[in-house]
Amino acid sequence: MLKPTNDSLAAYRRRMKRQGFVRVEVRVRREDAALVRSVAGALTDPEREGEARALLRRRFARPHAVGLKALLAAAPLEGVDLERAPDTGRPVDL
Repeated sequence: MLKPTNDSLAAYRRRMKRQGFVRVEVRVRREDAALVRSVAGALTDPEREGEARALLRRRFARPHAVGLKALLAAAPLEGVDLERAPDTGRPVDL
């Protein structure tokens, strides 16, 4: 008797997986449950998903690791003296 229910549940899960959805379980306080549901709803709504995703990423996403070149390019260099006196080295007798 449980077989039709299991088959329909498995078909539903396959369909969701094909569409790119994953199941996520979180534990939140009772007063935050409605908020988390509304955020999840905004992320699945085609009209609001872009704005919601951008807002959440701006606020909560971890910055990506960047290389030394990118860090130097983004560094504020105003007021830093980058000129260097030419060093001719020490005199050497050959």
